[in-house]
Amino acid sequence: MKFPRRQFLHLAAGAAAFPAASRIASAQAYPSRPVRLLVGFPPGGSADISARVIGQWLSERLGRPFVIENRVGAGGNIATEAVVRAPADGYTLLLINPANAINATLYEGLSFNLIRDIAPVAAIVRMPNVMVVNPLVPAKTVPEFIAYAKVNPGKINFASAGTGTAIHVSGELFKMLTGVNIVHVPYRGAPPALTDLLGGQVQVMFDNMSNSIEYIRTDKLRPLAVTTAMRWEGLPDVPTLSDFVPGYESSAWTGIGVPKRTPIDIIDKLNKEINAALADPKIKARLADLGGTVLPGFPADFGTFVADETEKWAKVVKVANIKP
Repeated sequence: MKFPRRQFLHLAAGAAAFPAASRIASAQAYPSRPVRLLVGFPPGGSADISARVIGQWLSERLGRPFVIENRVGAGGNIATEAVVRAPADGYTLLLINPANAINATLYEGLSFNLIRDIAPVAAIVRMPNVMVVNPLVPAKTVPEFIAYAKVNPGKINFASAGTGTAIHVSGELFKMLTGVNIVHVPYRGAPPALTDLLGGQVQVMFDNMSNSIEYIRTDKLRPLAVTTAMRWEGLPDVPTLSDFVPGYESSAWTGIGVPKRTPIDIIDKLNKEINAALADPKIKARLADLGGTVLPGFPADFGTFVADETEKWAKVVKVANIKP
């Protein structure tokens, strides 16, 4: 059966438009039921709070509940694996943070590959860590601390929330770039580490800003530097570590990912709504309370960011020979 050329071109154009029309209809229909956002850490931390802020916004904007589900264990790997194995339909999301980038090298034999199996949706926020010391430590600046550590090799302890955590590798990166010999002391979480730092059992910590800020404001801890490339407006007089240690950068951050084969129209819809949240003054203020700066951008931007973080921490994990 032959068609006139004009009729053939009309049919061909319609056929070509069908997948696009289908994608648009899919995006318009999404979500039609509740969506789960998996967080690999307990409630109450900065990562969990950022997830709840964005989840509430998405629930209100898209008309369906975005339910935060805390799947704790294995440094976030349990939550990540659950999302990797979930249907790629946009109804199971993952809160991504530095632990995911670190775990890619820290844990051998993972059943998934973060870069290969999780598609980036959007970054949410970046939060500085802060290098804090017990006030009894004589150093008042980073150069003074480095000099003090070099004349006291192996006698200064730095605390972390546990082996392989972002706080730990932040300290190991400092050791790599300065050549100092300070001893890692892991704890079961940041609160007991801070307790011993306040008591003088350990001397320094590269802590999340949200954990330490009140102790800094009450002069119970002394901040030497923030770990981001730029100063933090909440402590404008505190320099960055990179001012004294070229190339140093470490931060807490969060973003959203989905199973790799999730339709691109759903990813784009989520990205658009998350970016709208990050532009909202109330949302920006709530995230600023965590010490955070919003990170708007496209999925590809967040994908590049995660890949760069994964590569950076892989080098630290290998050089420091960190084992989980």
